[in-house]
Amino acid sequence: MASSRIQATARQLSKTFKKKSRFEIGIASELPPAYKKFWREWKVLKPAAVHYIPQDNKWKRDELTGETLPIQNIPIPLKFPAEIHEGIWGGEAIVKGFQKRDPRRRRVPHYWVPVLKRTVVKSEILNTHLSVTVTDRTIKLINDHYGFDHYLLKTPACDLVSMLALKLKKQILIELMNGCPRYAHDPSKQKEVYDEYKTYLSSYTPEEIEWYGLTWYEALSKVAKMKEAANKPLPLKNLYRKNLVEKLKAANMDADKTPADDISTTTSWLSKMNPFGKKDEA
Repeated sequence: MASSRIQATARQLSKTFKKKSRFEIGIASELPPAYKKFWREWKVLKPAAVHYIPQDNKWKRDELTGETLPIQNIPIPLKFPAEIHEGIWGGEAIVKGFQKRDPRRRRVPHYWVPVLKRTVVKSEILNTHLSVTVTDRTIKLINDHYGFDHYLLKTPACDLVSMLALKLKKQILIELMNGCPRYAHDPSKQKEVYDEYKTYLSSYTPEEIEWYGLTWYEALSKVAKMKEAANKPLPLKNLYRKNLVEKLKAANMDADKTPADDISTTTSWLSKMNPFGKKDEA
């Protein structure tokens, strides 16, 4: 009887107290909404289906048995190695599964790895060529978007995945926000490039561009540095020096305000006390 009461109390408490999210613990609670927006785009938003073909309907009928079955679009679990951040894989990753190589033997583990190739892409906004590791799907997506810059700017962070692509996208947005300064030598070309890509700036504010493309630890380090700079202690020697300079300035101002008659009287009195000075002739 007592155990059932304890279980009921635990269930009630579990409904009352919800688990804190990562943005509610420690210094992460001070992260701005601009970074939270990027985090949702990068980690929360559902990426596009790459390794399976999703079905739109909720039900389907089996052609052999005529049985109605529910449609379940379950994404295939993917492996993201560290090397994915050194290239742009176009949403592809490593698929881990099993392969039946011989009907008389048991299945064996197998990894399906995308075919990687080194190629050169051009960024029109950055006015430079980049040598990056890509897949066939990346090249197809770049061609479908009619350019490397359009591909990065139109694709959300959850589909870009790699930190290289996110850093390039942030750099492109900064260049656009500054008016394409790399074409300063050619004003007509500068205006042409800016007019072609300026529509992408409507989706971001300057603060969101500043926090875009940062990893979790980079964002926390940035908040810590900003907090440290705001609460940086002022050395006492600087405070004393400032007070001394103010006192000296005030003393000089008081000396400038001294009347000329008082200065001449003081000078004549000092000349009488000087034994080496010239004596006034009678």
